[in-house]
Amino acid sequence: MSAAAFYTRWAGLYDHVSRTVPGIDALRARTARALDLDLGDVVVEMGCGTGANLAHLREAVGPEGTVVGVDFSTGVLRRAREHVEREGWENVHLVRGDATGPPLRGADAVVATFVVGMFAEPDRAVDGWCDLVGSGGTVALLNAARSRRAYGPLLNGPFRAFVYVSTPGKRRLDDPTALLDRRVEAAHAAVERRCERTVHDEGALGLVRLTAGRVL
Repeated sequence: MSAAAFYTRWAGLYDHVSRTVPGIDALRARTARALDLDLGDVVVEMGCGTGANLAHLREAVGPEGTVVGVDFSTGVLRRAREHVEREGWENVHLVRGDATGPPLRGADAVVATFVVGMFAEPDRAVDGWCDLVGSGGTVALLNAARSRRAYGPLLNGPFRAFVYVSTPGKRRLDDPTALLDRRVEAAHAAVERRCERTVHDEGALGLVRLTAGRVL
């Protein structure tokens, strides 16, 4: 099963989990604040899923701003559109496309949450997003990876099990969690390399990492 089909199949469960995990909404709000958006800005979410971040992004740019969500899965986009239509957000637009090569030109900010672990070359994707916003634009990443804290071993076993069951094509991977860690590290390092005034934060007992900055 392709990744797009995998997320379409489980869109309902994904929608529920992405909105109800304890503390997750606060992390999403913190990520939106890290973008340092102004009213009227254009912000693009790469891999928007079912739209759990859209409310925070729209609040940051106001009704005069624009929010664009990009995702490759028709199922999750359908769920996201249902939320957008229910709220009546006329300045939120959803586009089916590849987040590593989005069909867009220009934006003030890019955000991606829990998505870079899917990319074979996450650093190149981040470079593309930095090029999209240009100098002075902002980029923020929020991702899960194994905890590096002293009590990490107590958390990393259950986390590894979660990663395994939620990873499409896992039968082809010897260790999906190790691959996720490498990809998250590469993506966040790319933000540090391309940006200044970089923000670093952690949540969920060190299992979730936030990196954001203003492109040089």
